[in-house]
Amino acid sequence: MSRRVKARLRRMLILEKTDHEDRVELDRLIEEKTGKYCDKGVDELSDEDILDLLRLIWKKRKKKVLEEYVV
Repeated sequence: MSRRVKARLRRMLILEKTDHEDRVELDRLIEEKTGKYCDKGVDELSDEDILDLLRLIWKKRKKKVLEEYVV
């Protein structure tokens, strides 16, 4: 997990709303979106971009949890 991503989330006051899995997935998505290692790529994204990625992560997780209950 990236220290710079964690520090950015702390500055955005949303670190406590994320867990380890969220941050690992966020690192992966930052690398995918920027084509750079997450420590470098996080500086290229706006706070809104990061929030959008987190919303995507949370939406996927919610869907996965709901599917587990349905099956």
